[in-house]
Amino acid sequence: MNEIPWWRGAVIYQIYPRSFLDTNADGVGDLPGIVERLDYVASLGVDAIWVAPFFTSPMADFGYDIADFRNVDPLFGTLEDFDRLLAEAHRRGLKVMIDQVLSHTSIAHPWFQESRASRDNPKADWYVWADARPDGTAPNNWMSIFGGPAWRWEPRRCQYYLHNFLSDQPDLNFHNPAVRDAVLDNVQFWLDRGVDGFRLDSINFCYHDARLRDNPAKPVSERVGRGFRPDNPYAFQYHHYNNTQPENLAFLERLRALMDHYAGSTALGEISSEDSLATLGEYTSGRRLHMGYSFELLTEDFSAGHIRRTVNNLQAHMPDGWPCWAISNHDVERVVTRWGGQNAPPFLANQLTAMVCSLRGSVCVYQGEELGLTEADVPYELLQDPYGIAFWPNFKGRDGCRTPMPWNELPFAGFSTVQPWLPVPAEHSDVAVSRQEADPRSSLHGFRAFMAWRRTQPALRWGDIRMLETAEPLLAFTRSFDGETLLVCFNLSAESVDLPLPIDARAERIEADHLLQGELSAGRLHLPGYGALFARLPG
Repeated sequence: MNEIPWWRGAVIYQIYPRSFLDTNADGVGDLPGIVERLDYVASLGVDAIWVAPFFTSPMADFGYDIADFRNVDPLFGTLEDFDRLLAEAHRRGLKVMIDQVLSHTSIAHPWFQESRASRDNPKADWYVWADARPDGTAPNNWMSIFGGPAWRWEPRRCQYYLHNFLSDQPDLNFHNPAVRDAVLDNVQFWLDRGVDGFRLDSINFCYHDARLRDNPAKPVSERVGRGFRPDNPYAFQYHHYNNTQPENLAFLERLRALMDHYAGSTALGEISSEDSLATLGEYTSGRRLHMGYSFELLTEDFSAGHIRRTVNNLQAHMPDGWPCWAISNHDVERVVTRWGGQNAPPFLANQLTAMVCSLRGSVCVYQGEELGLTEADVPYELLQDPYGIAFWPNFKGRDGCRTPMPWNELPFAGFSTVQPWLPVPAEHSDVAVSRQEADPRSSLHGFRAFMAWRRTQPALRWGDIRMLETAEPLLAFTRSFDGETLLVCFNLSAESVDLPLPIDARAERIEADHLLQGELSAGRLHLPGYGALFARLPG
């Protein structure tokens, strides 16, 4: 058997540096804090860490507005701190992936400062500039994800510039070959430094329609999906022209060619388009991205039918590519609350981990998922997220999933010795790492137990998947690899179920610790509420 790349079937632990551990008493987490907790991360049984942006930034969007792609913001430490993080992670057998935000910069970036100064400077065409319409309005009808028009007037040039996100995040002009070269030079800087891969933020936003055509209107009935809030005008149109342009494919192939010079490196693309699953298939085919993920499992729909349809649709669009799944991250409500409600049982967290880590693909796990953290209720006066501030009270933003990691029962949950940048909710202190370490029945111990068991199951890590047609609330599928087939079943409801076994009744039940276990008997399957069953099928 050919050697399987490390990233296939990997579990990647996402660290949001601001909220992981503060070591210099400024209320914000930092790179030395990650180093200090690497033993904990390694103990989880994950394969890699993904570190969210730590680059020089004015922090308008908490690091996704980058002013220097090759340096560490003093808030997080120094380049030497990053090098130490890289070395210490590798010493523990952990791969290190970092964010790369290629489609835009901060308004504070020197490139933009030069570009905005005039229409005839060396970087005048490095960003997406356009003249106003005859009546002074924006060049077209494109909308920003964060609400309102995607164009901002710049009086120094008497032109508008494009920003698909905040106005502090101007879009680069990828139609300019000098921009593409400069972006790839930045990528190579981190490859030369020794990183193992990249999570590519909004990778389908690099190119825009060069003709600046208007996006067509979208019917009210179709204004659905992650990021398409009915109170946000971004949902009012099909985004055919402001992202996901065909020119992006050649750029991805060039990016892949660069990464192929660095053995073992991997590129994971974040994709949100009008047909994200089709785009995933396109972006991971041939010599493009190694992996891709979209937002289908980051929505509020927690049903067997939704998960089954998502997996089947992705399989149809991605016959040769490799998916990466996520059910939580720093941009959405925490999954235990989103799928389990305000009074979710504590054992739901372990079922959700087992479910997502049993699908075909790699997995991104967000810090705190191993603790079963719930969404925090951050009051308006303490909000930091500009998205939440703009859309309050209909949408409270992303702060509720970004609150500090609770390490112990000390003030501020051991995250810091001073008031953190976001408050630590009391209910999070109750499930702090120190408390869960002392409780063998905790979500934390369950997480570790499942990850250790999964490592012994090649079919779960690398196998093919076949979804089985079952009634709600049963999610069932098989994973097959190298002559072995596993049956995997989950009851996605709080009530126990007793159903016909969805496949050969001779299946042999396998013990998987720390899950509410189901039973096989006389051709029937019994699963407790939020229960699971793993069984080996006859060859």
